[in-house]
Amino acid sequence: MTNNNLPTVASGKSVQEEQGVSNEFVTMTVAGQLFGIPVLQVQDVLGEQKITRVPLSPKEVAGSLNLRGRIVTAFDVRTRLGLPPRDKSEANMSVVVDHGGEFYSLIIDKVGEVMSLPAADYEKSPSTLSEQWREISGGIYRLKDNLLIVLDVARLLHIDEAAA
Repeated sequence: MTNNNLPTVASGKSVQEEQGVSNEFVTMTVAGQLFGIPVLQVQDVLGEQKITRVPLSPKEVAGSLNLRGRIVTAFDVRTRLGLPPRDKSEANMSVVVDHGGEFYSLIIDKVGEVMSLPAADYEKSPSTLSEQWREISGGIYRLKDNLLIVLDVARLLHIDEAAA
């Protein structure tokens, strides 16, 4: 899908397509769905952590954790996406992201690989994606066997004050 806002070359392709520009994502799974976060936003990947619940916090905020002496707010991605809670016996992982100079831990089911995908294959989120998921999605990649939803970290971390 060609982005009409990008300069084109004689072939009609965007400069990015012609130069073979790719985007790199840290992939993760939540409830069987594949998600990706741009590599440059990821600060750390952690195994299961001790999380301290914060009283009166929104339901999406699982609590806070200590990351090498720094207090980090932990978000439960399942709750944010309206998915059923993870079984207590299942382990989880955290992807620590930088947003506005602050670190946030995104609690997910598991971390996958780093994928480098052609910028030309990037598509906007389809209208068939649920509104709640489109709200936090920056776009998608249609992979051979799966759909990679690119998370927009800023929108994922934004919690509607009325809902909170």
